[in-house]
Parts: sequence; structure tokens; C-alpha cells
Amino acid sequence: MKTFKIFCWSIVFALFSAFYVNAQTEVLEAPQADIITNVETDIITAKEFTKLMKANKDLVILEASKSKIYKKSHVKNAIYINHNDLNQDGEIKGLIKSNEELASYFGSKGVSADSEVVIYDDGSQKYSTRVYWILKYLGADNVKILHKDMDAWGKARISLTSNVPKIKPTTFTLNPNPAIFATKEDVKILQSKDNAILFDARTKAEYDGTSEKPASDGHIVGAVNLDYKDLLTETGAFKSKDELMAIASAMGITPDTEIIAYCRTSVRAAVIFVAFRNILGYENVRVYDGAYLEWAIDSPIVQ
Repeated sequence: MKTFKIFCWSIVFALFSAFYVNAQTEVLEAPQADIITNVETDIITAKEFTKLMKANKDLVILEASKSKIYKKSHVKNAIYINHNDLNQDGEIKGLIKSNEELASYFGSKGVSADSEVVIYDDGSQKYSTRVYWILKYLGADNVKILHKDMDAWGKARISLTSNVPKIKPTTFTLNPNPAIFATKEDVKILQSKDNAILFDARTKAEYDGTSEKPASDGHIVGAVNLDYKDLLTETGAFKSKDELMAIASAMGITPDTEIIAYCRTSVRAAVIFVAFRNILGYENVRVYDGAYLEWAIDSPIVQ
């Protein structure tokens, strides 16, 4: 009888141990709620770019730098995009044109909503991210950003030329994504929210109101300064995901934080958009297109 009791208790203990270990394993393996994993970024390397060119003969390559840079030398088959051509004429500088005008413009450049597109600029990330954000807002699905790094381009054997490619116009079918576009009214609403942040992507001098060129009297009430260059390396590439996550954590920003970014004309703000939305995977990130110049007309600016 004593042997039988020992045997029974051994079975109970074994079952309990197995259950406890399994439970602990499930707890340890449970994903953390505040960390986003498996984010598929639209930032590509020079080597990945060369693979795309070989795999897709219809790949649309856009250069968004200044015209003199493009005329001197550009990636073979790259089509020139002047980001200023995407803006309205009028009192407020930098406001993007109507959706229909933008669709017509991109269609004339051979870009459709279904095109596989790669954008690069002069290496600053300002113009490529601006065009990227506009295309994503209009409904383009497959858009990538390539950083201009001549050392990396040389190693990847990316061909350069001064020849201008022949453009095949197409139709860009609109499917706007308002979730990444912020208006002046959206900013006002954001100012009264708790788990939200308004980023000013300009320099500290512009933010403080001490900058003379470009002229600035200060910033939008409640805005937090995050110079877009703080998200980039010395070569102009985006910092690693871990480095960007460290910046976000230091500022108390989590994946569920509502973010709106602006600068003077919201060109630089697009760098913040790409860093948080695309690299970190934060979903609630928008760009205030009207930016400082629209806000300053009739709304409070502080130093």
C-alpha cells in the first residue's frame, strides 16, 4: 500500500510539473503589447535596388533632387520629379495640389497607383520622403525609398547617366488615404488629447523663434521639437530601428500614441512620418500639410 501511495503521488507531481513548465513557457513566449515586430519597411538598400531592377523591367525610378543634380548625373532610367511641382500656387507655400491634379501629374510621369516605384533624392531624405508620403496618400501601394550613398551605389554597381529616359504616360487611379493626412483642425483636436504628440521637425532655432533664415517666430502651441536630422545618420541614412525606438522611448512615445508632424512646409516632416510609420510600424502617424506657414496666419505661435 505504501508503495502504491508513493507511485500515485509521483504521477501527480509529474503532471503538475509538466503543467507549470508549460504555463511558464507560454507566459515567456507571449508577445509584448508595446513592441511592434515583423514590420516590412519600404527603405531599401542599394543591393536590394539592383535586384528589383533585374526582377521588374517596368520598375519606375524617380529622382526627387534639384534639377541641376539630375541633369549632371542620375540613375539610369530615372524620371525627374520636382517636389515643388506638387504644390499649389498661392499665399501659403507648400500646400499640395488637389488629388486630381496630383494624379494627372504622376500619370504624366509614367506612375500609376499599381506601379512598383523607387524614389531617391540628393541624400537628404527630405524630398524622397515628401514624394513618398504624397504617393502613399494618393493610394499608391508599392513605393520604396532608396538612400543616395555613392559608396554603396558603387559597390552595387548602380549605373548612372545624364541621358533623359522616354516617359510612357499612364493613368493614376486615386484611392486616397486620409489616415495619414492632417488638417489644421486635426491639429487643434490633437492639442487637447493626452496620448498624442505634435512634432516640429525644424531646427531648434526655428522652433525657438530665433531663426532669421528661414524666418520663424516660434512654434505651434504644445509642439515638441524633433529635428528631422536627429533621425538620420551622418551619411543621411535613416538610423536603425533600435536607435529610432530608443528615441521614441525617451520621449514617452508608444505604438498607440497619436502623432502629427509638421515643419515650415511639411517637407522635412515627411522624414518623421517615414521613421515612425514605416520603420517603427506605428500606425497613427500623420503629416500636417499646411504646416507652420498656414498655422501662423491666424493661430497662436509661441517661443
